[in-house]
Amino acid sequence: MRFRDRVVLVTGGASGLGEATARRFAAEGGKLVIADINTEGAERVASSLPDALAVTMDTGDATSVERGIAEAVARYGRLDVIFNNAGIDGQQQALHEMDLANWEKVRRINGDGVFYVLRYGIDAMLRSGGGAIVNTSSTAGLTAQDNISPYTFTKAGIVGLTRSAAVEYAARGVRVNAVAPTVVMTPLVEHFIANAPDPEQMRRQMESFNPKPGIPTADDVAGVVLFLASDDAAWVTGHTIPIDGGYVAR
Repeated sequence: MRFRDRVVLVTGGASGLGEATARRFAAEGGKLVIADINTEGAERVASSLPDALAVTMDTGDATSVERGIAEAVARYGRLDVIFNNAGIDGQQQALHEMDLANWEKVRRINGDGVFYVLRYGIDAMLRSGGGAIVNTSSTAGLTAQDNISPYTFTKAGIVGLTRSAAVEYAARGVRVNAVAPTVVMTPLVEHFIANAPDPEQMRRQMESFNPKPGIPTADDVAGVVLFLASDDAAWVTGHTIPIDGGYVAR
């Protein structure tokens, strides 16, 4: 029960990594704020947890983020933990052919959105006496990959922003870390595999992508997030932890 009575905000909490991690936080005593642009999904997850609030939040909109965090503080009186997780992958296109609308959409949500949550979340944490933040980066933010330049740009930016925020607020009681997962078996990835021309070949390809065979689950990622957000990691700040079966060690 490492998070008993702690208020935990999860962005992108209506599905995938966000939902899995929110459930783990709740199982360890957390009071959850499920934030997502998908209001119905956020309400579904929140209603299934013991003490949770659903808030509609478009993380790429600063006003929406400010309002959502204010709702959380109004309900619970404080904010202790943030899993800054909302993001999209965007279209796969060669850089010189990149659709500008795609670039701007990915940058808005994955880049600006992470900043907005940090901006208003840290402000709330400072008024609560401190806290812990875990951002979601990606192995794509640590390595070069083809045809996803907006995604790589934003996920690499999260690594730098994590370091900057960690150093800036360490003396004020706010820790900031990030996780960098490889491809994770979420409903979105299951759907991607199922709709591939050869689903079995696609599954085998993904299972051999990393040195460690197989594909991590959302719960595998959640375990690392909870560690970084807990007092067990009291002296860990400014780091990005790959969850990749050795991929970036190559």
